[in-house]
Amino acid sequence: MILFFLSGGLFLGWSLGANDAANIFGTAVGTKMVKFRTAAIVASIFIVLGAVISGAGASHTLGKLGAINAIGGAFVVALSAAFTVFWMTRLHLPVSTSQAVVGAIVGWNFFSHTKTDYNSLLKIISTWVFSPILAALFAALLYVILKKLFQMWKLSIFRLDVYTRIALVLVGAFGAYALGANNIANVMGVFVPVSPFPEISIGNLFTISSVQQLFFLGAIAISIGVFTYSHKVMKTVGSGVVKLTPQSALVVVLAESLVLFLFASTSLRDFLISHNLPSIPLVPVSSSQLVIGAVIGIGIIQGGRNIQFKTLGKIASGWVTTPLIAALITFIALFFMKNTFNVEVYKENHNLARNNVEIIQSTPKLQEY
Repeated sequence: MILFFLSGGLFLGWSLGANDAANIFGTAVGTKMVKFRTAAIVASIFIVLGAVISGAGASHTLGKLGAINAIGGAFVVALSAAFTVFWMTRLHLPVSTSQAVVGAIVGWNFFSHTKTDYNSLLKIISTWVFSPILAALFAALLYVILKKLFQMWKLSIFRLDVYTRIALVLVGAFGAYALGANNIANVMGVFVPVSPFPEISIGNLFTISSVQQLFFLGAIAISIGVFTYSHKVMKTVGSGVVKLTPQSALVVVLAESLVLFLFASTSLRDFLISHNLPSIPLVPVSSSQLVIGAVIGIGIIQGGRNIQFKTLGKIASGWVTTPLIAALITFIALFFMKNTFNVEVYKENHNLARNNVEIIQSTPKLQEY
């Protein structure tokens, strides 16, 4: 029964691999600098490493948005988000898994009469706007720097081709690690409060936590999605918005990877806080939005003549409708799961207790007493 409920998250992981995870190698494959099989293998390995080693940070923000307190509800939320992403993927649109998950969580909040943390929601939505802009800025800056370096080095065409292919694989590995660390929260974050796995200790060597086991399963599902269904989306991202040279493709992957890493690194956040600097929120951001932002950044540097605005508008429409569709599907699915199949999708006592705590905390006399 536990595996059945977790299948919603595994399906979501597969959908993320088929859609979002493809973006780390989409431009490389789209420009035919890296073979799809090579890209899929490298991406799979480093996604798993990133998820297990550094995946806990971004899941905290999703937990604050809506702490799903029943495994049946977590199953419906993950399945609804996965279905939304899968449907968009069939339309060859690089939609945001992050947006689908957030929309699904908000749908659960409405159904369970749970208060949505609008501060967390605003933080997440602001990253949807800010992260692609940041990726565009990074890409524009990196493009100018790389162009200057190539002019200084005066490499032969053969050497330039070899170095670019190697760099695309290395940067893609970094991007895959960052993607696993950032986006695994989308796949298994809703199951963290109700994780069914006990902690595993292997002697005195190391301990595998319940959350790490969840994230490992989710990362495997992402990897399967990369292998089985990501090629079509890679073509859309790699050549559908702006025609890229191999060197431009390298810039896109690097810019995207840096932004993913910024929003997933707990070490960087702690460093900034320790030096009294503004911290970067640990939020699962969309690799689809980042790669499109990076591609547009290069397109603007090149004069904007090659930007396919029709394709861009189609992609943007998917970003707008994804959270709304996911929220609606989740609400309807929760209704049927609760009333038709008699599955517990939320715990009313938990909600009541939390409301009571909020009332007590908001009453100074009771706190003093």
